[in-house]
Amino acid sequence: MRQAGRYLPEYREIRAKAPSFLDFCYTPALATEATLQPIRRFGFDAAILFSDILVVPDALGQKVSFELGEGPRLEPILSCEDFAKLNERIDLMRLAPVFETVERVAASLPNETALIGFCGAPWTVASYMIAGRGTPDQAPARLFAYRQPDLFQLLIDRLVAASIEYLLRQIEAGVEAVQIFDTWAGVLPAAEFERWCVEPIRAIVAGLKRKGQGVRVIGFPKGVGHRLQEFARRTGVDALGLDSSVDPAWAAENLDQRLVLQGNLDPLALVAGGAALEASARRILSAFKARPYIFNLGHGILPETPLEHVARLVDLVRQGSAA
Repeated sequence: MRQAGRYLPEYREIRAKAPSFLDFCYTPALATEATLQPIRRFGFDAAILFSDILVVPDALGQKVSFELGEGPRLEPILSCEDFAKLNERIDLMRLAPVFETVERVAASLPNETALIGFCGAPWTVASYMIAGRGTPDQAPARLFAYRQPDLFQLLIDRLVAASIEYLLRQIEAGVEAVQIFDTWAGVLPAAEFERWCVEPIRAIVAGLKRKGQGVRVIGFPKGVGHRLQEFARRTGVDALGLDSSVDPAWAAENLDQRLVLQGNLDPLALVAGGAALEASARRILSAFKARPYIFNLGHGILPETPLEHVARLVDLVRQGSAA
């Protein structure tokens, strides 16, 4: 999950150097520093590329900006005419700064520290492209998919192809695994979950495996509950990110033992610290001790997270893993 961000004072210092958040993502020197800062401070086992899921629509020709205090803003796709304005293929030259960041980070990391790249899943990215912003229940995209399913399928297909090219280029530049974030998968009913979440991610995984030897893919379908079993089986991901609502004991018992699991500490438990943090961390470590597992949060780290709580969590995990 996100490691760099407003909880680190050194991050806030370099963030002030970029005119906008998108400029920050597209300035390799700054993005490299943001990626490396958590590794220097806490010694995590893996670095996560500093970027954003909305660089993909930006590279498809949609106007994207980030308003201070309000989040992303995009020119909404509401019609065939709007869709026709998009590039037929992703503009990899537009994303060249991201790939340069990957190369710089890969050259700077210790040999024992992995580098993880990522993209947003087609459904989640499409929800922003259609609404023009984040919405609580993704109603604009859901209505669009119901009313104009053929056009929505064309958009999803465009995003599948763009995501494969984008992730392959990250892999060529030096990432050792990629994660696909479907943050809004949990709002979809069963049939739509299959069509708009599972099938596009299956297509991305298949495309990556076909073209990239040894590619490792982590899927993160947030909020889908017991449908995690179907998601893992149908998509072919190598690892499965669990959000904080998933019971670790259920996941350990019911998900394929060959599947690597990742997660799922509540970010608010990390903010709280103390007994709540220690009990939560130990419960997760205990549940997954007999299977392949990556300790992580159940979603992104929050800006108000105290640094000493992160340091304490790292100690707890290292002690628990050695036990």
